[in-house]
Amino acid sequence: MTVSPPPSIVWFRQDLRLSDQAAFAAGAAEGSVLAVYVLDDETPGEWRIGGAQRWWLHHTLAALAKSLAGRGVPLVLRRGRAAEQVARVAQEAGAARVHCLAHQEPWWREAEDTLARSLDLVRHPGRLLADDGMVRTGTGGRFRIFTPFWRALQLHMPPPSPEPASATARGMAHPPHSERLEDWHLLPTAPDWAEGFAHWTPGEAGAEARLEAFADEVGDYEQARNLPSTDGTSSLSPHLHFGEISPAAVWHALDGKAGAESYLREIGWRDFAANLILEQPDYGAAHGRAKMDGLRWRTGREADADFRAWTRGRTGYPIVDAGMRQLWHIGWMHNRVRMIAASFLVKHLLIDWRRGQHWFWDCLVDADYGNNAVNWQWIAGTGVDSSPFGRIMAPLVQSPKFDAASYIRQWVPELADMGDAAIHDPHAVGAAPADYPAPLVEHRAARERALAAAASARA
Repeated sequence: MTVSPPPSIVWFRQDLRLSDQAAFAAGAAEGSVLAVYVLDDETPGEWRIGGAQRWWLHHTLAALAKSLAGRGVPLVLRRGRAAEQVARVAQEAGAARVHCLAHQEPWWREAEDTLARSLDLVRHPGRLLADDGMVRTGTGGRFRIFTPFWRALQLHMPPPSPEPASATARGMAHPPHSERLEDWHLLPTAPDWAEGFAHWTPGEAGAEARLEAFADEVGDYEQARNLPSTDGTSSLSPHLHFGEISPAAVWHALDGKAGAESYLREIGWRDFAANLILEQPDYGAAHGRAKMDGLRWRTGREADADFRAWTRGRTGYPIVDAGMRQLWHIGWMHNRVRMIAASFLVKHLLIDWRRGQHWFWDCLVDADYGNNAVNWQWIAGTGVDSSPFGRIMAPLVQSPKFDAASYIRQWVPELADMGDAAIHDPHAVGAAPADYPAPLVEHRAARERALAAAASARA
């Protein structure tokens, strides 16, 4: 009697695709495959995925399960600590080997190390442009500044050509028990605050369609990306975060196109952020510049009220309010406006960047630990590679400079009838409607307060 070889497990996390998925390809090459996804709210601790990401996760897992089923491969869903659950599924299936894409987040690295002590865990590259360890300084260390990192990264580009999804995969005849996706209740119902999320198409097919559309627009990216009213961004960030498309696939689709260099540099920034959290795993909580630890953030009842107003888009600064309302409505915010809104919280309101980071973590469909932490610390002036704290964005200057009038009309309906000349600062011309709030703080006073706090921290 012929004994079938044991199945290989493919452990999915933020790599929810079949194309250019080295772990899935390796498992398929070995024989029968068992795909596993674990909803782990324990190992990440405070970094368990937020509400907006849960909405996306539901839809992308449904899409992945359908793609796998088309190849006869089951997707086993479990909930709990990932290392424990994957090991349990392996035992139930009689499997000894697990394939996965290596992750950079500290909690996932911990889970990988734990699992590797009990099973043959094979970690594959695929979440970054360059495998970890390839981009190092002349002394073998990690880069702490983006520009030299980017120069070094380009020496390893282009990345390997993306591989199509394995056509030879086959699944287990009798897979272990799987939980039902619907029983995880990832979608909001009471109330359904995600109605505006219909803007998105989660899943590998949605990612590929978005990349194809952006390939025709990338020539305008350098200028259009800063204009929220026209939005020349790629909108690929949530697809990249969930791994529905590989950065290598994005690179090869765009490389050589006129104007693509600026966008590919942003893809390189993802690698840089991963590089930083590998060096400093607590970058989401600890200042990259220790000298900024003495900065005294505002706390207490008044600061809390200002923070709530910021989260609700009720600051009295139209460009900030438009961004915060867009965030709530579709789980995403235009990149230029993210910088303005984040700077306003940190510099104008003098509220700890970590509070803003956690709000974004819950509200963004593309919330990524490395990108989120590095970008917030950049704008706050606390990171190892950051804008100086004294560089304070002026929302009332940024708004007309980047032609945000139509964007404000879309997201702040109280101001929808205002002309371009007044909409950026309606209070200054006495045109603010009664239902639009007064500014939380005057720009000049906020700037002086922020600079004084920074000077005190350095003293």
